Amino acid sequence: METDALRNAIDTDGFALVPRLVGPEAAEALRARFDDEASFRKTISMERHGYGRGTYRYFAYPLPAAVQKLREDLYAALAPIAGKWAERLGTDTRYPATLDEMIARCAAAGQLRPTPLLLRYETGDFNALHQDVYGDVAFPFQATVLLSHPNDEFAGGEFVLYETRARKQSVARVVPLEFGDAVIFPNAFRPNAKGGRSQFRHGVSVVRAGCRTTLGVILHDAK
Repeated sequence: METDALRNAIDTDGFALVPRLVGPEAAEALRARFDDEASFRKTISMERHGYGRGTYRYFAYPLPAAVQKLREDLYAALAPIAGKWAERLGTDTRYPATLDEMIARCAAAGQLRPTPLLLRYETGDFNALHQDVYGDVAFPFQATVLLSHPNDEFAGGEFVLYETRARKQSVARVVPLEFGDAVIFPNAFRPNAKGGRSQFRHGVSVVRAGCRTTLGVILHDAK
């Protein structure tokens, strides 16, 4: 990840698209883990909870090496940007330099459960607009990595960002992802150029055909 380009995209648009963040072999290996029961601490049926339709599974600790490395790299790249955003938002929150320190801060607050997850959507499935906060200690950015081939393996299922702006109309953005691409985005708020803040939610449109699998990388732990 090129840090200056990442910061410029996030400051300008509120999110960044990172092409081919995960290579083909690693992406295939991560997708294959979805059916490995021993890798996960919890499985959620989205329809049962009113979240949409589809299934997601939270990894257990220790995380797969590829997920752990990605989590560390993303945190290191994003922590300075998160600090600048906190200043612009007028909050006292500051973020440590490393993921280990952030996870220790989560543990001190009773947030001990890992949050990286795999999500699988089949025909007719979708993810309603939402935020991933998980506790009082939360890092302001997260990432989604596409682990399926659009058009070849699924149709539809676009990643959607929805920004609610104070005293302005809301904005919906569809982020085009290819196999191995990542989108980095706010888990709750972004500072506006002229002061104030916007609220972000994210989701996935209805999958029209096939099967879509993604990796979600949240950079703090849950209660």
